[in-house]
Amino acid sequence: MTEESPAPLLCIPAALRRWDLFCRVIDNHGDLGVCWRLARDLAGRGAEVRLWIDDASALNWMAPDGAPGVEVLPWRDPQDDEQPGDVVVEAFGCDPPAAFVARMAARAASGAPAPLWFNLEYLSAEPYVERSHRLASPQWSGPGRGLTKWFFYPGFTERTGGLLREPGLLARRDAHHRAATLARLGLRLGADDPADHALMLLFGYDQPLLPAWLNLLADGHGGSVRPSRAIRTTLLVTPGHSAHQVHAWLAGRGLHRSEAGVEIGALRLHFLPHVSQIEFDRLLWASDLNLVRGEDSAVRAIWSGRPMLWQLYRQDDGAQAPKLEAFLDLALQGMPAPLARPVAEMMRLWNGLESPARLPAVWAQLWPLLREGWGAACRQRAARWARQPDLSSALLAEAIARSGHGAPATS
Repeated sequence: MTEESPAPLLCIPAALRRWDLFCRVIDNHGDLGVCWRLARDLAGRGAEVRLWIDDASALNWMAPDGAPGVEVLPWRDPQDDEQPGDVVVEAFGCDPPAAFVARMAARAASGAPAPLWFNLEYLSAEPYVERSHRLASPQWSGPGRGLTKWFFYPGFTERTGGLLREPGLLARRDAHHRAATLARLGLRLGADDPADHALMLLFGYDQPLLPAWLNLLADGHGGSVRPSRAIRTTLLVTPGHSAHQVHAWLAGRGLHRSEAGVEIGALRLHFLPHVSQIEFDRLLWASDLNLVRGEDSAVRAIWSGRPMLWQLYRQDDGAQAPKLEAFLDLALQGMPAPLARPVAEMMRLWNGLESPARLPAVWAQLWPLLREGWGAACRQRAARWARQPDLSSALLAEAIARSGHGAPATS
């Protein structure tokens, strides 16, 4: 069995039962992905959650069945009968509507307990996260004057808020049947020698390195221990940036996709529709290598225990570079140097921080490691981080402690 932290379901006091979670969809649905998972997890632990969002359209495919205990509301000023809940979480500094914040302050001014107010920040492994986690931000002016907002940082160490991980996630992963997931896609991979075939999932932003990498896959180059045979790859391509780039690459070769995908050389492309978060997790579990982007998919790839390459959101000031290095410092702990070096270099390549000319050599080093240590190391890393409290448990415990309702009870 996979060892996870006890992560008990906290018994939420009645005075902290109602939660408001605010989210703006900035780009690529990543913020919404994080917020929906958090809302669903909190509701699963007994909270009543209102998710206020400026564009909920992606939930039609991300969470088509909704979730018990979660009410989705449009981003707007509160109506006359809508009062703030007991806990308010603004995701990523999105600034809730001023009228809503004013009602929070009015409650405090009336002598009633003010709602607890948390700013859930972006995920990073950089040192400032531990320093900034749980810091207070008194509101000296504006509609929230007199209130205190508390910073809450996800992270990879016990001095942070942890990573989103709903109870039982790793056990469900371990019980997952890969063949069933692939059958739903119309894929069957049993005919190929596992040593010479890989299933990969591509979910990324625009990637300058992608055409050269696809050429390597199509040519069957990957550092095979049996170079007399071409290495075959099935690449699952997600909608959006990745699909657009792959289509452009195909067009450059005079090819076009069909409904069933396309084969070119040693590469088979399978274009995915939008899938639910639950199905996306299953695809991560099924793949030999996950190439993911942003925060939500990176965390889910970590829990998959599979090899992963993380494409961070590129920023004009280059802030993604130190963020990646901080992540690598933690993520590669315990990996032997012959494994850690090519993994780190490929991750830097994938984020535009190494010369593209290094791609063929680094990829040739990395391919054999998919089955010679990389997967086992990722599994061990997931187990290690799963021994820490998860984000929802940490947030609930923080709310209980700051509300003065005593130590969190467990069920």
